[in-house]
Amino acid sequence: MTLSMEYHVCTIIIFISFCIIFQHHVEGAGGSFNKSYYPLWGTNHFSLVGGSEVQLLFDNSSGSGFTSKLVYGSGSFQIRMKTSNKPTNGVVTTFYLNNANYGEDSKPHDEVDFEIFGITPTLQTNVFASDIGQREQRFQLWFDPSKDFHSYTLLWNNQHILFTVDEIPIRVYKRVKGVNFPTTPMRIEASTWHATWAAGDVDWSKSPFISYYQGFDVTACSPPQNCASSELPWNKQKFMELSPKQLELMRTYRNKYMTYDYCNTTANAHPECKVNI
Repeated sequence: MTLSMEYHVCTIIIFISFCIIFQHHVEGAGGSFNKSYYPLWGTNHFSLVGGSEVQLLFDNSSGSGFTSKLVYGSGSFQIRMKTSNKPTNGVVTTFYLNNANYGEDSKPHDEVDFEIFGITPTLQTNVFASDIGQREQRFQLWFDPSKDFHSYTLLWNNQHILFTVDEIPIRVYKRVKGVNFPTTPMRIEASTWHATWAAGDVDWSKSPFISYYQGFDVTACSPPQNCASSELPWNKQKFMELSPKQLELMRTYRNKYMTYDYCNTTANAHPECKVNI
């Protein structure tokens, strides 16, 4: 069995067991969009198919996005995404956590991002903590995100944020002394939109662009509950650090696929670079 398969199987078994035992502590979306989410903007470019798949259309008039009904203080957040099959630069397909209300600035601003863009698909991850961002790490995806759905997961507890793609850990952002860390309750959000920083301008001759979302799974704590409680599964000691197998797998993928790391240019300004991988 490969490292990836071992990690996948162990993660599923552990989290299924925890969810059964601790279900009274958590909010579970269970795959139904309407239960826990609603359209946020660009509603005329938003479609819900069969109650379990969202399609976001993007053209030169608008994009679209959706958000969770609740805010969360910790947990495991997973979604399955498929990007448009019309390759162009400039289109960004995202899944993220955000403490700001739409159209408003939140102070301090906390945010944790997955962003896919570019003709040669690039996955960008980023962390904003207390208004400070510019913590981008980018990866060339080892698959075509437009061909099929893939899983993107954020595990957020009071010690670290773990980014995984198809159950493969690609990044960990640790909470250490002297480092800003997201601590405010955040909503789950997703959107498709245009950004010139995403490898350039959009080729509008290929529009409209449609992105797809499924599997709206949330195993998370919503305030006013104590979201730092050690009784919650993702706050258990075994989820505060990566196992040796996880570390080996993450190093392998980062060495092979990471194309940009902010720590290589601003390490002195970010003390977390001394402890993060």
